[in-house]
Amino acid sequence: MVFDIREIQQTIPHRYPFLLVDKIIEHVPGEKAVGVKNVTINEPFFQGHFPEYPVMPGVLIVEALAQVGAMCVLSMDEYKGKLGFLTGVDKFRFREQVKPGDVLTLEVELIKLRRNIGKGKGTAKVGDKVVADGEVMFAIVDAN
Repeated sequence: MVFDIREIQQTIPHRYPFLLVDKIIEHVPGEKAVGVKNVTINEPFFQGHFPEYPVMPGVLIVEALAQVGAMCVLSMDEYKGKLGFLTGVDKFRFREQVKPGDVLTLEVELIKLRRNIGKGKGTAKVGDKVVADGEVMFAIVDAN
């Protein structure tokens, strides 16, 4: 199952400049999702991080993984219309820099999902190289 940007925006509430996923290219609800972020020099964070040596901040790579994880969970029937909140990160490592022109592939596999609390294993890659990986924890809450 593939989601384009409009379908992503129907599932998670993020919008520019904080929507960090362009497309979902693989999706098994409640199990796994793979997304893509095309990193361009026009990203607003490159104005300050760093103008002479643009590098995507690691915290935004984590956020992009969390958004892909949210797509995996919030597309499930029982969680449609709810919000996912990042509640923690664990065992994260940043292995390579992400620069303008890179295509960031973001994969999240759910490790645990119990009621409204869950954990996923996230891996961010550029090509075949792992640039970051670790675990994201989240809570699912009513949007009202």
